[in-house]
Amino acid sequence: MENFSADAGVHTAAKGLFEYLLIVTPRKDVYNKVMEEKHYFSRTYAQPVATKTQPHITISDFLAWDSMEDSIIRWLQRIIKEQKSFPVILNNYSGFPDHTIYVRVQDPVPFKELAARIKAIDPYIKKSDHQSAKFISYPHMTIARRLPKQVYEQAIKDYAGKDFVASFTVTELVLLRRQHPYDTCKEVAVFRLQTDESSLN
Repeated sequence: MENFSADAGVHTAAKGLFEYLLIVTPRKDVYNKVMEEKHYFSRTYAQPVATKTQPHITISDFLAWDSMEDSIIRWLQRIIKEQKSFPVILNNYSGFPDHTIYVRVQDPVPFKELAARIKAIDPYIKKSDHQSAKFISYPHMTIARRLPKQVYEQAIKDYAGKDFVASFTVTELVLLRRQHPYDTCKEVAVFRLQTDESSLN
């Protein structure tokens, strides 16, 4: 599997300690459209980092021991099975100064509501002597991150005049794990949301 990457990865030195990422991945045609933009960015600004990660939206990012994994999966399964699928509209570009260019999520509310429900696992994670899980504040789909400041400043000016529109329905969440931000992520669970087949696009 190619790398997925949250915007603030954590190095985990202890054996058996992993960083877990709960993410949304877009439908294939949207995935391909975002990847085309990532390749364009890579060529235009000589930033190959743009193509090193797959298109996704991070819901949560946390540290946990691998011995906790089965319990975390069961907790998430109980929470997420009650969650209904919801539409996502990607609309134009923005940035996190001075390092990241991303595609905007037009309506962040469903993501924030989902994150609020998933926070139920936080006491369990904190009990293992680790920091609290990080939950999404600004849902987005990264084009390029960890950019040099001068590249970011040029790109954010260029992207202010560019358009991007795409949509898809979130029907599942994927839990990944890795030992450090440059590690290849391993998929450990997929959680299906309740779907209304007539509403899928």
